[in-house]
Amino acid sequence: WDHSLYDLLRATPNNDMTSMTWRETMNGHLDLSGNGYSIITTNKRGQAIDIYPWDWRMITPGRNEETGKIEYHLNDRGKIEILPAERVFHVPGWGFDGIQGFSIIRLAREAVALGIAITEFSARFFGQGMNIGSVLQTDQPFNVKNQDAMDSLKQQFEERYSGLANAHRPIVLTNGFKFTRIPMPLTDAQFVENSRLNQEQICGLYRVPPHLVANLGHATFSNIEQQSLEFMIYSMLPVITRYEQTMNWKLLTPAERAQGYFCSFNMNVFLRGDSAARAAYLNTMRQNGAINADEWREQDGMNPIDGDAGEAYLVNGNMISTETAAKQQPKRTGGGEEQNPPQNPPPPGPVRPQPGPTRNGGE
Repeated sequence: WDHSLYDLLRATPNNDMTSMTWRETMNGHLDLSGNGYSIITTNKRGQAIDIYPWDWRMITPGRNEETGKIEYHLNDRGKIEILPAERVFHVPGWGFDGIQGFSIIRLAREAVALGIAITEFSARFFGQGMNIGSVLQTDQPFNVKNQDAMDSLKQQFEERYSGLANAHRPIVLTNGFKFTRIPMPLTDAQFVENSRLNQEQICGLYRVPPHLVANLGHATFSNIEQQSLEFMIYSMLPVITRYEQTMNWKLLTPAERAQGYFCSFNMNVFLRGDSAARAAYLNTMRQNGAINADEWREQDGMNPIDGDAGEAYLVNGNMISTETAAKQQPKRTGGGEEQNPPQNPPPPGPVRPQPGPTRNGGE
């Protein structure tokens, strides 16, 4: 926490955005293109003082043919600038060369195109399609040239039998007319099923549980928690690891890494939504001497306790401090010896003779 990089990553990576905005921008570029780029500004000591995201369409990574080192070609308003690798914070996704990641959307463009086609079809169906709900037909001759008669019949039928007020009323037909209802053809096209299948395919590409996109078809109260845990392990953890390793590589100097500095995301924040699990976790850490009261209170946004009461570490059992527990002598077992001998034995006194065993009734 005493490093300048802590405030840079936690609060303001640059003068235009917060840390949350920067990470969302980087992750959006990573999901769309397979690569997230930011330009690093350093001071004279080589420490990062500014991190600014850059459009992935304006940066092209490559290897210099003469030196063999990785460099980045930056398009800045039509001007091409070549930046060394240490000036670019690059988080790549999965790829073949280890330099540039592949776009998941391009690799799975057929599945994405199917979703676009389904959306366009539904819009055209409800917006431009000729949706006929019912038909009146008759076998008797009817003067189709008399448009006024047809319009009058249609108007009378709609006034008497359409609308919520006329629901479930009996229909009286004369002159041999028959009423036929036409069902919606979306059942034959399996519109809903195709939409749900495409939704699950795209979720699988990004390793996102379907219940996070409001697809609760296979979700139950018993497996939602397990799916959320799997999302943290299999989806979030690989991305977080990419960011952590890139931060340690690009934002810390070799001397700082040798001093023990490193960047790490606090995964414990996922427990905030489950108050019972979070309280049990912190209670276990507290009872085993891993955190003190001030560190616990800090995670809950409370002020520290003055004095040793907040700084002391406790261990489970009698809840004594770790220093006191370390000074205690270990217990001795076996041979009939005392297991908890006193630390300060009394000084030796005069030894009194003990009576020996008696024989024959005390002789």
